[in-house]
Amino acid sequence: MNDDSGRIRDVEVVEGSDQIPLWYEHKGEGVLFATALHSGHLLRPELLELTALDEAARLREEDPYTDQWTTVAPNWIIPARSRFEVDLNRAKHEAVYLRPEDAWNLKVWKNTPTNAMIERSLAEYNAFYQELEKFLTGMVRRYGHFVVYDLHAYNHRRQGPDALPADPATHPDINLGTGTMDRKRWAPVVERFLRDIQEYDFPDRHLSVGENVVFKGRYFPGWVHSHFPETGCALAIEVKKFYMDEWTGKADPVLVKAVQDAIASTVPGVIEELNRL
Repeated sequence: MNDDSGRIRDVEVVEGSDQIPLWYEHKGEGVLFATALHSGHLLRPELLELTALDEAARLREEDPYTDQWTTVAPNWIIPARSRFEVDLNRAKHEAVYLRPEDAWNLKVWKNTPTNAMIERSLAEYNAFYQELEKFLTGMVRRYGHFVVYDLHAYNHRRQGPDALPADPATHPDINLGTGTMDRKRWAPVVERFLRDIQEYDFPDRHLSVGENVVFKGRYFPGWVHSHFPETGCALAIEVKKFYMDEWTGKADPVLVKAVQDAIASTVPGVIEELNRL
């Protein structure tokens, strides 16, 4: 079930110590797992009081609506907290943004969070990865292997709402990051995903698709490949924010659903290739 913002709400809620959810998760049948690490928008009250960013500035660097796309998979975890609280796609030592250079030169804090606040954020980080390891280990025991859709969105109008967007030649609609994997081992899965999403009959056109053009995948897919080198294939899927206005946060619901359908169209082929390996 979705709320009015498009963010998913489902059966299992993992609460933080302050009763603000850490994440939502769903365990189903099958080898596909999905997550949207930067779809969360919540901040703990102590951090909300301390942040120098307004809600619009935070939302601009988050990945709205990517949580909806995780439902193409039967298994998923959706963090509820903002990346400005703790960034789950970075190594632990850089998961809390403290300096402007950690966060696109944004002044994140009015005053630097205390050590105790930082430790509480890192405790959330630890809890997430502990749950993730338990979740994926269970999938290996049950199915022998799994594939991850690591769903993100990226900005392409950074020069301002009225400026020209970034060059489409270097900013594809879909960027698949494979830089953290053994590319040769997982080649059939990767190439099937690329082919199927590029061939998908998107409204009025085909999507432009690239591999490692803008992003190569960061900490989370690297963690999957280091912890499950023989059994886990993580595809870092970055969608250009052509489906929304990245400056206002307003989305086109038709395009949001069309992106979800395009991602869903890749699932049968990816699972087929995974099961052949």
